[in-house]
Amino acid sequence: MGYNSQSTEKNSPTPAAYRVVCGQALGGRVRVPGSKSMTQRYFNLALVGARGLVVRHPLRSEDPELFLGALAAAGFGVERRAEEVALVPGERPAAGEIFCGNGGTMFRFLTAALATVPGTWRLDGVPRLRERPVGPLVTALRQLGAEVDCPRAEGFAPIVVHGGTLRGGRATLDAGASSQYLSALLMAALAAREPVTVEVAALASEPYVDLTLDAVAELGGSVARQGGGYRVEPGLAGGVAAVTVEGDFSAAAYPAAAAALAGGEVEIAGLSASSRQGDRSFVDLLARMGAPVAWRAGALVVGRGELRAVDVDLSAMPDQVPTLAAVAPFARGTTRIGNVAQLRIKESDRLKAMARELGRLGVPVEELDDGLVIPGVWADEAPPSAPVEVDAWNDHRIAMSLALVGLRRPGVVIRDPGVVVKSYPDFWRDLELLQG
Repeated sequence: MGYNSQSTEKNSPTPAAYRVVCGQALGGRVRVPGSKSMTQRYFNLALVGARGLVVRHPLRSEDPELFLGALAAAGFGVERRAEEVALVPGERPAAGEIFCGNGGTMFRFLTAALATVPGTWRLDGVPRLRERPVGPLVTALRQLGAEVDCPRAEGFAPIVVHGGTLRGGRATLDAGASSQYLSALLMAALAAREPVTVEVAALASEPYVDLTLDAVAELGGSVARQGGGYRVEPGLAGGVAAVTVEGDFSAAAYPAAAAALAGGEVEIAGLSASSRQGDRSFVDLLARMGAPVAWRAGALVVGRGELRAVDVDLSAMPDQVPTLAAVAPFARGTTRIGNVAQLRIKESDRLKAMARELGRLGVPVEELDDGLVIPGVWADEAPPSAPVEVDAWNDHRIAMSLALVGLRRPGVVIRDPGVVVKSYPDFWRDLELLQG
């Protein structure tokens, strides 16, 4: 697999289109990057705790780099080393402008965290970020005394946070659209002036909240489940600490799915078999579909299988909906994916994006309000081979998922392949490595 420059500027490091090489068997070993979810949680907890922190093996990609820029704007010294980042709190400015790009996690975490940091903070991003809601979190923060303004549209960026105003007390939060609202609130509550009790009216993607609780506990914080909610005692352990970011199962899903479609045998290093990351379950889903999956010598090993369709609720791992949608046309039967309406407020409307682009490639996808229905049209018949240029929708997960389709469906050309820098900068290199 290689870059095919269709319409790029001279010496451009990122070609405008990528032609996927089809029919090449995969094999070999890759190491996935650090978890994006954990990297950003550790960065956020350093900010909330106003503490020094060494983060080993962080994800080096667009979103974490933007987060480090936010920490610098809030007075932190940021030292990038070969395999780690050192964060050192310094003198805080009185105000700051923070650019979040299209980083929804960063935007939501900082909306809450900066309510604990004295100063006036303005958060904004690209036009798509301004379409991604944060209203339920803003409502809960105001219940806890925080002063948060939405000068353009209530519940949307840009957001102005008046720091040092998070008092504490009780709040009710609807996290049905995003678990990030709850994670953001729980972490910020560690620096509130009083204990915080959060009643949760609805919650999506609960495994990501478990990751937040793990990170909080690792750094000496106290968050307890209480009835239908959580209670937070302010405070984090003092002193400089060091944490290590485990490999990212969200990233690992792509070489794993590629192996299931086009292996060979692929070894994926850097993962923990006992990880609590929600996307760890995608490995089990591939096995359920018929792909050979094993753990061997510290690596995940996946091979090609005769794949079967599944009927699955992916609310606990919504980021893997595009990945499964890419595999589904090659699985015998009809795959049904449900309970993932939250995908409409991600970097793109991922349900619409996958339905539209798979349709252009020849798959008759039914788009539901909260899911997709995808027949296995190419399980027993050869896919069409007419060249088709598909759009990445400015979304890293759409680009990587469409690349998977191209391993078995000839003629796939992906526009804007550079969007993978958001979470997996070496994706194209790794896929080429597996193709030999």
